[in-house]
Amino acid sequence: MQVQYILELLGTGFFAISGALVANQKSKPDWFGVTFIGFITSIGGGSIRDMLLGVYPLVWVKDPNFIYAIIIGIGLSSIFFKSLLKLRKTFFLFDSLGIAMFTIIGTEKAMQHHVSPVIAAIMGMFSAVMGGVLRDVLTNEVPVIFRKEIYATACLAGAIAYLLLDHFGADKNICMFVPIGLILAIRIVAVKFDLSLPKFTKEA
Repeated sequence: MQVQYILELLGTGFFAISGALVANQKSKPDWFGVTFIGFITSIGGGSIRDMLLGVYPLVWVKDPNFIYAIIIGIGLSSIFFKSLLKLRKTFFLFDSLGIAMFTIIGTEKAMQHHVSPVIAAIMGMFSAVMGGVLRDVLTNEVPVIFRKEIYATACLAGAIAYLLLDHFGADKNICMFVPIGLILAIRIVAVKFDLSLPKFTKEA
């Protein structure tokens, strides 16, 4: 089984957990509601990427293992819900792991369809953040990309790192795991030290 495929399944499961945690904390929905939010969080970004690239059928339609990964993620979030909530950084951890994996997978998939590196980096970022954006809209939250913390920028940095390593012929595992580590490091440092990008306009 390829490393990329394993990472994509893991990322799908991590996003399902983060979506289920947010949904349950927000409105206490039933199993269908939680599953729906987890599903959208997990496959939203990848589906938008594939539609923009003209890749059909969508990956979760073609391969039911992604549905199983979502179900397992939601099941684990239900079984260990109270324990997960006691860990203050739980949601941050699963969300960060999800965006890191999906950024690199999305970038590589885009490159496989012979788009320019610039478009590949953007597709990688879309893969990572759009599921979270849809999750936040559905749960009546301000979308994560509009919040203060560094989020999409970390994904873009990871995508660029992947493209540079791939360009210079680095081993495929290094191309994947080093950028994933970079995204996690940027997210952790940004949250720990309350870092953010400059505002678009100065306050009056």
